[in-house]
Amino acid sequence: MDLTEISVTTFNLMNFQLPGRSMHPGQKPWTQAEYDAKVDWIGRTLLDLDPDVVGLQELWHRDAMAAVLEHAGLSDVYDLLAAPADGSSIICAALVRKGLLVGSPTWLEAFPDAVRLESNEAMDTQSPEISVRIRGFSRPVLRFQVALRDAEPHTEVFVTHLKSKLATRIDTEQWYRADPATYQPHTLAIGTAISTIRRTAEAAALRVLLTGVMKGSDTPVIVLGDVNDDKTSNTVGILTEQPRYLVGQVPGGADNGLYTAQTLQELRSVRDVYYTYVHEEVRESLDQVLVSEQFYDMSRKRKWLFDGLVITNDHLNEEDHKARGTSDHGVVRVRFRWRPATA
Repeated sequence: MDLTEISVTTFNLMNFQLPGRSMHPGQKPWTQAEYDAKVDWIGRTLLDLDPDVVGLQELWHRDAMAAVLEHAGLSDVYDLLAAPADGSSIICAALVRKGLLVGSPTWLEAFPDAVRLESNEAMDTQSPEISVRIRGFSRPVLRFQVALRDAEPHTEVFVTHLKSKLATRIDTEQWYRADPATYQPHTLAIGTAISTIRRTAEAAALRVLLTGVMKGSDTPVIVLGDVNDDKTSNTVGILTEQPRYLVGQVPGGADNGLYTAQTLQELRSVRDVYYTYVHEEVRESLDQVLVSEQFYDMSRKRKWLFDGLVITNDHLNEEDHKARGTSDHGVVRVRFRWRPATA
């Protein structure tokens, strides 16, 4: 089956759990009415966007997503990739239009062996040594393949959810309790730093995985996820390796680089109105679609031409997401058309 156009979506479900089931400490379980509202809204959003591949974040239980598909009449449309979602923790999951999935999905918890965050700054003797000990992702990365065209290589898809900007709680730590007078005035700064370090380490680990697939190959790659950072952030810079965006008729493309769909959209527009999250009246773009050079307009190795980006985010103006069943993130859909580059 050779597709001539495809669309991919990243969708943060906002703690999608079965009603009455526990979630994070301090969070109230969903009531039946709240759960029903979420099932309805998620289903309607999927029907409106009609994507071929959907990267899902914050799914607690696979049965909740299966209920969405049944409610919306989509059970025969999508394969649900959510095997580990048994209600005990949140995972990354996916929907793949039937007939596209190749092989079995995998969830990657541990960092690759190549991730080592230690340095004695031999080139800068003024900088103290640093050593960060972290062994795995906060949310396991989902990896799978889809066959968009009959000819190989198949497209590799990664679904990720990196550590949030929310400050890590430290008042339960043993070292904090041993000397609270010292640390209490600085809980926000320290907690935010810990979250940032964790998110940065996760970005580096995911980049190592991506490099293993991309470097020296022509394998198309798509990354879908809530990376909890803007396209100009260090986090996204690590993931993308910051390739150059060329304009006009100058051919290019980076073998190991990823291109943000947000930037591809900006190159087609005169205004940047991309936002997927609102915190204290600040609009941010935390939900990203990143693609390899096979999806970049000006690449010599282009196979798919960028064909537009749509964000469903009007619901972010609503304050009571629980009652309305909406998410606290916008939903991003990106479309491509089969248009290989010519010599």
